[in-house]
Amino acid sequence: MNGFAALGILLGLVAVVTAAGLLWRATTGRARTVGGHDVVAPSEVGVDAFGGRATLLQFSTEFCAPCRSTARVLDGVAAGTDGVSHTEVDLTDRPELATRFGILQTPTTLVLDATGAVRARIGGAARADDVRLTLHRILGSDHVSA
Repeated sequence: MNGFAALGILLGLVAVVTAAGLLWRATTGRARTVGGHDVVAPSEVGVDAFGGRATLLQFSTEFCAPCRSTARVLDGVAAGTDGVSHTEVDLTDRPELATRFGILQTPTTLVLDATGAVRARIGGAARADDVRLTLHRILGSDHVSA
């Protein structure tokens, strides 16, 4: 193989890896609508009840640094939105839930409606504006504050 072919292959690999990194960065922490009809019961995750209008169900692990900042973001959004609660589940204590909900990274947040149906999923550190927008779609504009 000559030097030009090796350089071409190297540049091609760099371009592919860069594109994959940019795609990952653009999608992590963003809510995506879930098409399935998965319903979560409060007892499955160890709580008595979910929020009256919606629940931000966060899956974390003990040593996850982004999980702590995500918890603060979700607490703030829930506190500013009537009928919305934030519940955090530590997968270190409940590893079977990772399989049940297909959790591949922490933090992962499921946005549940009033019936416990999963309406959206956020992989990675949640962004407050994106969470508010997702709640706006689920609840309507008169129930979500900025």
